[in-house]
Amino acid sequence: MKSTTRGTLAAVITCVAAAASAAVSVTPAAAIGTVPVPVPLDGVENSLGVELPTVGGEIPLPTPGAPEGPRFVEGRFIPDRVVPQLPVAAGLPGLGLRAPLPEVLGADFDHVGLDAPASDLRTQGPGLALDAPFTAPNPDRFGLPDLQTPQVGVIAPVLQAVPGADLGLGEGL
Repeated sequence: MKSTTRGTLAAVITCVAAAASAAVSVTPAAAIGTVPVPVPLDGVENSLGVELPTVGGEIPLPTPGAPEGPRFVEGRFIPDRVVPQLPVAAGLPGLGLRAPLPEVLGADFDHVGLDAPASDLRTQGPGLALDAPFTAPNPDRFGLPDLQTPQVGVIAPVLQAVPGADLGLGEGL
């Protein structure tokens, strides 16, 4: 990696860390599940002398859960779900945007706003279920197992979310 690329990457990470630490002055991030990230545009507004949109976002903090362990099934040599699914609770990032709107629609509408709050996201990673090529000991064969076709199954990952957004017009910015 070139030194200019490293410097740019370090500057971006520093800015994101500074914005995140400034936004979390009242409540610790672990207590709320999301980290608010405001986008400071005040300097651009003052230097250009124009009214700019206000932009802010929310970045969710993923929290891993406890996996459901293997289940023993009668008649199978290997337990069901040998590699269990790992649940992770997080969220989809949120966005808040309020932009000035010229009074085209009348004197009552001064801004357009978009609010897409962070929404919960539940996931479970893929899992693995398999069975051996032989069965449990068979008493009819003096305790020797029977042969069977080996079985392998992949448990599909799961994603569950209900995102939403609000778009509206209103007075003031």
